[in-house]
Amino acid sequence: MRELRSSSFWRAVLAEFLGSLLYALLGLGASLRWAPGPPSVLGAALAFGLAQATLVQALGHVSGGHINPAITLAFLLASQLSLPRALGYLLAQLLGALAGAGVLYGLTPAPVRGTLGLSALHPGVGPGQGTVVELLLTAQFILCVFASFDDRHDGRPGSAALPVGFSLALGHLFGVK
Repeated sequence: MRELRSSSFWRAVLAEFLGSLLYALLGLGASLRWAPGPPSVLGAALAFGLAQATLVQALGHVSGGHINPAITLAFLLASQLSLPRALGYLLAQLLGALAGAGVLYGLTPAPVRGTLGLSALHPGVGPGQGTVVELLLTAQFILCVFASFDDRHDGRPGSAALPVGFSLALGHLFGVK
């Protein structure tokens, strides 16, 4: 409970809120159809991947830059995160994503808004198949995050933000068609 009284805990929770808000705003905003024609899967995938990479780089030193509840749960299950911190992050991520979607809803004209970037299963894909694909894509993302933040890989050039962003974009390219 001592952790709840520290300013670093609340800064980290605020960083997760802000990161999730910006991630939802930027990713969903790029998914909207501003011009007639089919949606750009590549554009949306790049927007989500670049947003993730940017936010990991910007906020990683404050909170770890999880931004995604799946990452927070994975770190909790791997004993890399305390339960109070994980619960704070999860609540902040949920509220941040809702706030980001709310801001986007308020800023977007009704004809462009549509489903606000909500994706749905392809008519030929069942719920079970969709769930398996989502689990596999989440697993590859989590594995990339753990590998990118592994302390045993000292001295490797670059930043963890780029592989994490690329991994997320890859998942979108495969799973959102």
